[in-house]
Amino acid sequence: MTTEPEHSLEIERTYDVDAGTPLPDWARLPGVAAVGAPEPRELDAHYLDTADGALGRARVALRRRSGGPDEGWHIKRVTPEGKAESRWPLDAGGSDAIVVPAAIEDALAPVASPPFAPLARIRNARTAYALLDAEGNLLAEFVDDRVTATDVRRGVETSWREWELELGPAAPTDAAARDALFAAADELVRAVGGEVSGSGSKLERALGL
Repeated sequence: MTTEPEHSLEIERTYDVDAGTPLPDWARLPGVAAVGAPEPRELDAHYLDTADGALGRARVALRRRSGGPDEGWHIKRVTPEGKAESRWPLDAGGSDAIVVPAAIEDALAPVASPPFAPLARIRNARTAYALLDAEGNLLAEFVDDRVTATDVRRGVETSWREWELELGPAAPTDAAARDALFAAADELVRAVGGEVSGSGSKLERALGL
């Protein structure tokens, strides 16, 4: 397994919606010239933490996710700018072999020490849409998620639907313009019956936090 991860910063907004909420017309979002075709993705993520929840206290999430274009081992950290993510490719052990690689244990050493045990499993039937600007560049990606989550330690399963809008490489770079873009997105979502989510992440919702 490659020990050098890829790094990215996720700047996104999450929305709570009902099972039957219709999709917004994202072509009305400022800067969007075209909406890409729906792309289905089946995602299966296993989250891990120490027995005493050291990662959760540090606002760090560790997961192994299969499916989708960014499958792999992920470490996510909450920052003032967004969610900083480091990603390693999947190991060769198959989806049932949830063994944390040494490179990831090393990366987590400043906040937690192994062993890491299963915390939650989140399966997600996702449909993704690329929101493109006039030059065909990715302004943002919108995803429609239908989630089934299991809190492994409590044995509790929950399900819900949510949307995410994540800024892409062609999104505005200054904070004021980004805020304006999200404000316009919020209005489009509210117009069809959705609301900005009060939950920090799928993992927090799965754990009832």
